[in-house]
Amino acid sequence: FKLPSDSFKYLGWCDIEEHDVQGNQLHCPRVREGPSEEEQFFRGEEHTLKKRKQVTDTEKWQKKLQENWENCAELNLSFQDLGDLYQLENFKRILQRLIRVEKLWLVDNSLTDLSALRLPRCRELNVSKNHFTSFKQLPKIPQIQHLSLAENNIMTLSGISDFRHTPLESLILKRNPCEFQERYRQVVFSSLPNLKMLDGIPKLPEDCSPPDIRAFFKMCTIL
Repeated sequence: FKLPSDSFKYLGWCDIEEHDVQGNQLHCPRVREGPSEEEQFFRGEEHTLKKRKQVTDTEKWQKKLQENWENCAELNLSFQDLGDLYQLENFKRILQRLIRVEKLWLVDNSLTDLSALRLPRCRELNVSKNHFTSFKQLPKIPQIQHLSLAENNIMTLSGISDFRHTPLESLILKRNPCEFQERYRQVVFSSLPNLKMLDGIPKLPEDCSPPDIRAFFKMCTIL
């Protein structure tokens, strides 16, 4: 008579060389060694084996492409919901491999510090809606041209001069506490001579006035 496992006969086979699974932990009807290729040939099942191998090779290649982070030029890793520490560590491990990325979006990931990372080819970086409190917490991005830091918690403009020697042209700091700093636009443009646009507004003539000169005109002398 047929066993209950007959319906699973030769459904799929895999080699398990080393494992620590006990017999009472198995939930499949039967675990046994599959038929040899010679036996399948005489049974007329050789084509099934070849087809299964082709699918497996294709899946392996696709998986390899998915894990090939080093060659990514544009990547969107926003809204990852990094709730646990191990998720954040694994996320940073992926970011460390982005040595060729040119455009990167990391929006709303609750990130606080990426200073240990280096993105040598990154020209466009969007880290809006995170928890950065300082420019020092950003990754090293020597080729950056467009940077968005909207809706973070950057308190002061201290450290912004670190981008002075980069080709930074566009910067977005909307909805950060530093936006309310006195002479905000003048300080930013004086610190970044190459900057052309701040918060979506092009550089204006009044933005070029040194902060100390504008403060001088506001002085009032009482005799």
